[in-house]
Amino acid sequence: MDTQPNILYVMTDQQRFDTIAALGNKDIYTPNFDRLVRRGLTFNNAYSPCPVCVAARYTIRTGCAPLKTRVFSNGIDAPAPGQAETMTERCGPYLASEMSARGYRTFGIGKFHSNPWNEELGYQSHLHSEELYGSPERRRGDAYASFIAEHYPAYDFVEGLMGERTEMYYMPQMSPMPAHCTVESWAADRAVEHIRCEEDRPFFGLLSFIGPHPPLAPPIPFNRMYDPDRMPNPVRGELEIDHMDEQIPWMNYGIWAEDINDAHARVLRARYYGEISYIDQCLGRVLDAVEAREDADNTIICFFADHGDHMGDHSAWQKESFFDVSCRIPFLLSWPARLAADVRRDDLVSLTDLYAIATGASGDVILRDGCDVLGVVEGNASAREALFGMYGSPGTPRFKIMVRSGDWKYIYLANGGREQLFNVALDPNEIQQRASDNPTVVDRLKGLAIGALENKAGEAALEGGSLRAFQYEERPHRRVYQFDRSRGVVGFPDRPEDALA
Repeated sequence: MDTQPNILYVMTDQQRFDTIAALGNKDIYTPNFDRLVRRGLTFNNAYSPCPVCVAARYTIRTGCAPLKTRVFSNGIDAPAPGQAETMTERCGPYLASEMSARGYRTFGIGKFHSNPWNEELGYQSHLHSEELYGSPERRRGDAYASFIAEHYPAYDFVEGLMGERTEMYYMPQMSPMPAHCTVESWAADRAVEHIRCEEDRPFFGLLSFIGPHPPLAPPIPFNRMYDPDRMPNPVRGELEIDHMDEQIPWMNYGIWAEDINDAHARVLRARYYGEISYIDQCLGRVLDAVEAREDADNTIICFFADHGDHMGDHSAWQKESFFDVSCRIPFLLSWPARLAADVRRDDLVSLTDLYAIATGASGDVILRDGCDVLGVVEGNASAREALFGMYGSPGTPRFKIMVRSGDWKYIYLANGGREQLFNVALDPNEIQQRASDNPTVVDRLKGLAIGALENKAGEAALEGGSLRAFQYEERPHRRVYQFDRSRGVVGFPDRPEDALA
């Protein structure tokens, strides 16, 4: 097709791969995600190369893996020896800048989690809605918080516009906002406005929902949509395997989730599903706007998440591990004018591939660290044989690397030099540790991991021709406090009465 397609990227935060009804979850109601499934391709084996917010987002906007972005967590590392100083010098122009240069009308709406928070990302229209406001300036600069202050001033006193955090992170909540003025509804409405805009140029847009990231606070009536006693209990294995990665118990403690029982977990999953069903409803308005366009069939929609959430599986909460529930993501791609409808594919796909999808569809493909997914689908490119994930700075005990290839997943944890191996075809819940009885597979995948690190950016994770190991240490546990610093709140008071001052 000669005409450049419109391209709409839609993402959620912390949405597991197994949360769409049309893909087999019989406990959840997602009619609009189901629409997207029917509209095009579903990639069953899609992964976040670093399953945490900031790292995943830099991969999306650069098409580069963590070794090049230097983002291995929610912070940014210094460049490796020989690397350029700035992100765009190392990686090239951000995706929005590239699409603008190709003649696209570009817009970005929602959560971007950049560093700094107001970094120029290349969108001609850029509307932030971040989760936390570190200063009064940041709250004033947040498009959603400003929208509430202007249009719904009665709610402007609310410190946590998306719900309470800190010790309430994994406590069931109800949104402090009615459904029509939550951040998800605001984001969907702004996206609809941009999609309806009639211009000669095609559009490239990113709609980035904050949910279903905790706090789990769906608005009425989505807060009572699911009966907790109809929810499944978490899937747990032996604790020495589930918690081999010490990041998991460390994070559990940090967000007051170290002792959540099954009944509490079912309530949390009910609220999590309520959040997803609410986002699904907001998504429906966006899909309707696309379908109302004359060029709807020449509009690419790609839906994905930055990472998942353990939701109690493996006795874990939050993300940042390489269990599938943390790092495997939903990934739906549709283009009615060129791609088949309602098809499932098993190719290994990564967030690094999003740069190539957009550039390939709009003209000349730029791969960077990604794979030419459109080329693979159309038989013009080779699929990847192995997929890598990394977390934590190379050369530190926090470093870990995942290799997914065929039916197998290998995970190496530098803290203690620990190894995990799972056959994800036979054991999709990743309960059975297979490293000791499959040494040949371990050696093969470990060799791939070493090969991926044999460069200036990764060599700190190697020692003596193998993966570097550190004597095992458990980090001191500490709580994570996330209050509204824009209102001068930094923690709990020393004396209860001081909160009233």
